[in-house]
Amino acid sequence: MTYVDEHVHPEPPVAGDETATLLGSLERQRATLAWKCGGLDAAGLRATVGVSSITLGGLLKHLAHVEDDYFSGRLFGRRPSPPFDTADWDTGPDWTWHSAAEDTPDQLYTLWQDTVARSRTLVAQALSDGGLDRLADRHWPDGRAPSLRRILIDLIEEYARHVGHADLIRESVDGLVGEDPPR
Repeated sequence: MTYVDEHVHPEPPVAGDETATLLGSLERQRATLAWKCGGLDAAGLRATVGVSSITLGGLLKHLAHVEDDYFSGRLFGRRPSPPFDTADWDTGPDWTWHSAAEDTPDQLYTLWQDTVARSRTLVAQALSDGGLDRLADRHWPDGRAPSLRRILIDLIEEYARHVGHADLIRESVDGLVGEDPPR
């Protein structure tokens, strides 16, 4: 199964409430990443630009890990989900980036899509249990607990940063450029 964006590109509401705006922004970033990574074979997902070792496959696996860590781990205090639960993070802190080269495109697309689906469910659960003010079960080292609002902002920033990387890498693979997929 090769993931291809079906030209569905969500937009945050023009004048929505805070929750709809935050979730709409996160979905837009997810959709842009999906478009930039969509339809590529293993070679396309392993391509790099210049001296950087970042790949589109690495981005998919890294962002799946970030989704799992932020929503399952931080927000709900759960242990990491597979395959992140068996990674040796002490000796390989960049494991997601490098191990992606060993995964097939189907494995990478499925891991990211399944993790995003789980994240959506967890966010809906948190919204029904305290809304954006719901505090994370896992506290920061200084004892403070971030709210769901803060976690969403952090994830939007993480995606936005990496979507910029995806722009450059994808253009180098096959010339695909643009901010949004064609309508």
